[in-house]
Amino acid sequence: MKTIEKFGFVAAIAGSLFLSSCASDYYVADQPVEPVYVRPAPPYAGAYWVPGEWAYRRNRYVYVNGYYTRPHPNRVYVQGSWYRSNRGYAWRRGHWR
Repeated sequence: MKTIEKFGFVAAIAGSLFLSSCASDYYVADQPVEPVYVRPAPPYAGAYWVPGEWAYRRNRYVYVNGYYTRPHPNRVYVQGSWYRSNRGYAWRRGHWR
């Protein structure tokens, strides 16, 4: 019985890792042009501006405006960017590292 439970646990973990690696990027033929956006004044001292980025919604990329947030201690923000592949352009989301 314990062997079956261990096998089931290992199979569940392996399956979830496999499925999470299948997350696909959405490709477009041309890289969209970023709209002109005026950054508002910071709402408080020390606020960090997270630049706007692109989100894939309803079969197309739409621009999502940036926002202010509190900085994360001992971390830096890596800005999102477009990357090109043989399938077209796809957006790599920004994140804290």
